[in-house]
Amino acid sequence: MKCLRQITVAGLGLLGGSIALAVLRSFPRIKVVGYTHRPSTRRKARELAVATEIVGDIKQSVSGADLVILATPICTFEGVFGEIADALPRGCIVSDVGSTKVLPHRWAAKKLPSTVHYVGSHPIAGSEQRGVEFARDDLFEDAMCILTTTDKTNRRAVQTLKKFWSELGSFVKLMRPAEHDRIFANVSHLPHIAAAALINANSSGELKLAGKGFMDTSRIASGPVNIWADVLLTNSGNIARGIDKTICELSKLKRAIKSRDKKRIEYLLTKAREKRAALIKYKIKKKELIS
Repeated sequence: MKCLRQITVAGLGLLGGSIALAVLRSFPRIKVVGYTHRPSTRRKARELAVATEIVGDIKQSVSGADLVILATPICTFEGVFGEIADALPRGCIVSDVGSTKVLPHRWAAKKLPSTVHYVGSHPIAGSEQRGVEFARDDLFEDAMCILTTTDKTNRRAVQTLKKFWSELGSFVKLMRPAEHDRIFANVSHLPHIAAAALINANSSGELKLAGKGFMDTSRIASGPVNIWADVLLTNSGNIARGIDKTICELSKLKRAIKSRDKKRIEYLLTKAREKRAALIKYKIKKKELIS
């Protein structure tokens, strides 16, 4: 990409490290600067060669950047925006990979100078793993990436980011921040809460007898606690409403089971089965799943 000479990735965990590796693979002429405040992570990142240059000073890391991507916990964004504000080159694009977007847009508008352009990014990729040692350059292939914009978002910056994520192999979709947070509260954040609740509803002894179905269903409860706490706190209203809807559905099943209403039980289970079958068919058609 001709307009990008240096990309800075702040935060070198699974997502940040994978972005850096994917850029090195897809844009070999672009300089990739990785920032992390942890000396141990810098050491690992250098050993794994995840970036052209790895530094421990965040202002230094962004001083020559055309694109800065934050891959740190969401609740750090406001402070990072303020810290890097006077070091960002004019025209620089600032983005992030956070799972919520209303507050990051608000923080960017408050903390970043008018000479730079903020666009939210949310690649729907990753795993319950954390750490730069799990980074891979193909993490974003055939994944969806949501870009969030407002009426004030610079259109050229949006087009640049759209092309950037597309080159990394992602399908790009544009959304408003509020729409993004409402939808992903239900399809991303709520499943994590449900998995955690499922684990906590069982004793350690009972869990030892769990089979593959339980392990599959509860896998995402292994995600990094600090990352997920930030997600839940920055999208609390939408997530609380999602919990209420889930409780409502569980209550329907509970009433049917207690009253031994087999037809009602079968109706509710069939409804879920058919909706999931339609979802799988759609995802395969969109090449987001392999059949």
